[in-house]
Amino acid sequence: MNQTLKKLALTFYCLSLMGCDEPKTQDMGALLASETPSKNEPFTPVIKGVEITFPTDHQAHNDFRHEWWYLTANLVDEQGNQLGIQWTQFRFAAAPQSTNLPPDNTNAWKSQQIYMAHSAITTQDKHYAEEKWSRDHAQLAGVEGSPFRAFLDDWQWRSRTDDLFPATLNVNTKLFSYSLSLTSTAPYQKQGEQGYSEKSADGQVASYYYSQPFIDVSGEVTIDGKAHQVSGKGWIDREWSSQFLLDSQQGWDWFALRLSDETSLVVFQLRDAKTGEASYASARLMQQDGSGIAISQQDIRLNATKQTQIQGRRYPTEWQISIPTQQIEVTVSALNPNAKMSLSVSYWEGPVRIEGTHSGTGYMELTGY
Repeated sequence: MNQTLKKLALTFYCLSLMGCDEPKTQDMGALLASETPSKNEPFTPVIKGVEITFPTDHQAHNDFRHEWWYLTANLVDEQGNQLGIQWTQFRFAAAPQSTNLPPDNTNAWKSQQIYMAHSAITTQDKHYAEEKWSRDHAQLAGVEGSPFRAFLDDWQWRSRTDDLFPATLNVNTKLFSYSLSLTSTAPYQKQGEQGYSEKSADGQVASYYYSQPFIDVSGEVTIDGKAHQVSGKGWIDREWSSQFLLDSQQGWDWFALRLSDETSLVVFQLRDAKTGEASYASARLMQQDGSGIAISQQDIRLNATKQTQIQGRRYPTEWQISIPTQQIEVTVSALNPNAKMSLSVSYWEGPVRIEGTHSGTGYMELTGY
C-alpha cells in the first residue's frame, strides 16, 4: 500500500473525515495533530507470549493502531465460471486511548476510531472495487459481539453467535453485490508463534495474527445487474498491531493458497524499500483438523515470473512458489491480471490459480509497487 502503514493511516484519517479539503473544524485538526503519539501516551505494543483467545479476539482492539477483518473467497457460478470476492473492514485509531482520562460516554460521536471497508469482485475479464468510510458509531460502523457483527453502513458481516460463524455477509454497490452464507467448523489457525507474527528479520515489528482458511461459502452474486448462484471456499485473516512495517520496508507479497480441501498454505514476504528485494518471509502449512507446520524462511522460495503493467505500475501477477521441505512446487497465476484495487490507497488483490505438485485456487495481495 504505502511504504509504511503509519503514512497509510494518516492518509485514511484525512480522507475519511475531510475528503481532499483542508480541515474544517478544530476537532479534526486536533485529531490529526495527535496522530503521532507522545512517548507518555503510546499505542499498545505487540508482545510475544500474549494468548489469543476466542471469541474475545474477534472483537476490535481499540488500544492498537491498526486492525482488519479480511475475507477472500474463491467461488464458482452455476455455469462453472470462476470468480473471487473480497471484503475487508479496517479499523484505524486516530490517537491512543488515554490512560490518564476516564472514558467519555456522554457523546457517541467522540471516537478515536475510524473504519474503512473495501469490497471487490473479480472474474476472468472484470474487476470491480468499492470502498466506504466512517468513524466508529453504533449507527454507522463498528464491531459488536453477542452476536458478532462487523459493519459499515449496509456492508455487514452478521453471525448468529459470539463466534465468526455461522454468518451472513452482505455487500451492495452500483456495479455488484453479494449475499453469502459462511460456515466453518475447523479450528482457527494462529500464525507465527502462537499468533505472534513477526514482520522483520530482526523482530522489531510484529502483529497478532490468526486465520480461518476453511470456510464453506454459498449464496448469490450480482454483476452488472445479472444474478449468479455461487458456491466455494473462503478464508478470513484477523490481524492487529501498532506497527506493521519498518520504515525500511516497501510492501509485501501475500498468498492464501488452497492446496486441497484439507490443506492450505499462507506465505508472505516483505520487501526492502531501497532494493525492492525480499527482506523477510514467513509461511504456514495448515490442515483442516487444526494442525499446522511453521515453515522456516530459509525453506521459502518466491520468484516472480510474469508482470502486468496497470496505470503505469508493474505488478508481478505470476509466481513460482517452492517449499522443498514440504514437496511443494507450484505456479501461482492471477485469474485476472488487471485486478488492481484503484481506491484511495491502491494495491493489487485478486484470485489465483495453482498448478504444479498441487492444484487449486487462492488469493494474492501485492502492495508497495
